[in-house]
Order: sequence, then structure tokens, then C-alpha cells
Amino acid sequence: MKDMPDIHTLMADIGARAKAAAAELAFAPAEAKASALNAAADAVWASRAAIVAANAKDLEYGREKGLSDAMMDRLLLTEDRIRGIVDGLRAVAAQDDPVGQVMADWDRPSGLHIRRVRTPLGVVGVIYESRPNVTADAGALCLKAGNAVILRGGSESFHSSTAIHAALVEGLRAAGLPEDAIQLVPTRDRAAVSEMLTMTESIDVIVPRGGKGLVGLVQREARVPVFAHLEGIVHIYIDKAADPVKALKVVINAKTRRTGICGAAECLLIHRDVVDDIGQGVIRALIEAGVEVRADAALKAIPGTAEATEADWGKEYLDKIIAARVVDDIDAAIAHIRRYGSNHTDAIITEDDAAAERFFTRLDSAILMRNASTQFADGGEFGMGAEIGIATGKMHARGPVGAEQLTSFKYLVTGDGTVRG
Repeated sequence: MKDMPDIHTLMADIGARAKAAAAELAFAPAEAKASALNAAADAVWASRAAIVAANAKDLEYGREKGLSDAMMDRLLLTEDRIRGIVDGLRAVAAQDDPVGQVMADWDRPSGLHIRRVRTPLGVVGVIYESRPNVTADAGALCLKAGNAVILRGGSESFHSSTAIHAALVEGLRAAGLPEDAIQLVPTRDRAAVSEMLTMTESIDVIVPRGGKGLVGLVQREARVPVFAHLEGIVHIYIDKAADPVKALKVVINAKTRRTGICGAAECLLIHRDVVDDIGQGVIRALIEAGVEVRADAALKAIPGTAEATEADWGKEYLDKIIAARVVDDIDAAIAHIRRYGSNHTDAIITEDDAAAERFFTRLDSAILMRNASTQFADGGEFGMGAEIGIATGKMHARGPVGAEQLTSFKYLVTGDGTVRG
């Protein structure tokens, strides 16, 4: 790496250039942004061999750091996953442009006509760990919404993110948009994160995407507004009216498809009435699939389970481990989720409409599901093309944060020589 200016000077320069680029992007034609994203997709695919080679360096770095298998899986880029990045870029390109959309309009007795329209946030700072595909997802969504973005990837994904970022810049260049619209912080130095959290002059919102340590740090120290989710402590409740086939399919997929993503199930709650005929079968299937089941007193007699402790409730494993507990009824399940959940994603398996409605009404997670795998807690699966993260706060954006959620709004007021009496 070339001689680097001090971190404060480096980040101030990146911030100033992002702010200037954001001013141009705010009125960039929708066609130019779509063209940039499609050109970036072409560039990613054309450079896939270089991206895989860069990823190999990151995997070696991850092994040296002793990353878990789940974290290594998050880091890994294969040709299929690069194809997924390309498809995500094209999907975002094909979406309707949110900027300038009229959200509402009305007339006032005074003669004013008022429109509320979508407008970019400005400059978005994204701080993320491990998953190099976030470089493309975040860059694409911010660009689509007319925002400049400063990307600070994890030290583990440094080489992969750099290679993907180069393709994004190639797309901007091809479309005649400012190359500073998507910038990647060119250092692993953690001081860059601390700088970003205080750059109120140039950054309008921070999106942290990573583990509890990173998100907690951001929420504690940021002076810039934050869209955050702290953890994905995801529950599945098997109701007394559950269909056994659906319960088995959904739980196995929700836990085992990819254990390292935030939508992976971490705790299984089973209604007491169906422990024998559904619960035991599901738990045995999990064990056969290589999952360690940490069971409460009512379930620990099932062969192959481990005994759960208090620390297992409210734990995000991101691994082939799940906690399991028997509950007396749906209200006990709801109470457990309220106490131990993280307001990310929770699911109910039931054929009872009233039970599903009670679950949906009385819980306030960002995503609630019925008879569906929590692995669908993902912006691509919600039709957003990609997502910059799952927001679990209550302000502005909740759930998958796509291009539309990366906009604010302004009021456009038209009169005809109208004055106030």
C-alpha cells in the first residue's frame, strides 16, 4: 500500500468528495443510474477471475485469524455467488427510480397545491464485516436512491471488496456519473470507523452491518444518525395447530440453509400439546442434519440434545446450534420472544388464522412470518433486488433497507400569487 495520509485527513477528503458527488447525483437521470449499474454488472462478471483471486487472499487471512466456518462461508465468493452479485446489480438497475416519486399530494383551501416527493438522503456511510457482496449491494442501492456512499468493509474482505469496488467505479465512469459517488475506504485501520462516526459535516446516515460488537460500537459512539440492527435473534414458534410437514420443512431450512446469516433461526419454541408428535420429530431431524440442539428440561430427554442454560435464550449463534424450549401456549411464546428477541425476524407455524393474527398483532419485530422460512428475511427475496441491511429500530426505515428506504422526502408547494391572510 502506498504511503497513506493520516486517517483524519484521508477521511475528510473522502467525505468532501462524497458530498460533492451527492450534489450531482441528486438530479442525475434515472437512465444514467440504471446504465451505471448495468455496466458495473458487466464489469463484475468480466473480472470474476480477478475477484475470486482476491477472495482467495481474504480467505487465507480469515484462516489465519481463526474465523469460524460460518464466518468463512460469509466471506467466500464462488462463481455462483458472483453471478448472484451480478443479478443483484441488474435487479436494482431494473427497479423504478425512487427519486422524485410523489408519495402524496393534496390541495388546501388557501389555494396551495402540496406534493410530498422522495429525495436522496445525501451521503450514506456503510460499515460492514466479512461479506464482500455488501460492497455491491450497498453501492448499488445508494446509487439508485441518488446517494453517494462511503464503504468501509471488514478487514477480512479487504481484497474482495477492493476488486468489486473497482467494477462499480467502472460502471460509474461508463455512465458519465461522478466516480466519487461510490468510494471504498482504502485502509484496514480501525481509526477510519471512528472518523466516519463523527463526520456530521459530510455523512447523513451510517448503516452498520455486522456483529453485535460492531453495531454496539456504532450505536454508542456515532454522532451521525444510524440505521441499525443489533442482532438477528430469530425465533420460530410451532403452534398447537401446526402442520407437521410444514413445520419440519420450515425449521430445517431456517436453521441449516445458511447458518451465518442474520435470518437464520436461533431459537425454537414448541407448544406443549405437539411436543410428542411434531416437536420430537423436528428436533431429531435437526440433530441428524448436524445441528446441536440445546434443549430445556422438557426436551433434554430426547437423545442427542445438550442441556440449555439461561445464556442460550437470546443468543445469536450464527452456527449449527439452536436453542429449543417448550411453551404452554401462544402467549407464552410471545412473552419469550418479547423478552429475548431482537425485533429482527420471528415466525409462527400454524394453520390457525386467529393464532397467526395474534402473533402478528402482539409482536413488533421488523419482520413477522407465517409458515415460511426466516431465511427469506432478505431484501432480494422481498423484491428489493438487494438490501443494505435489516433495520430493527423504529425510525424511518424498518426491515430490509432497499433503495426506497434510502430516501427522505421534501414538500413541493405551488401557489398562484397565494398569500396568507
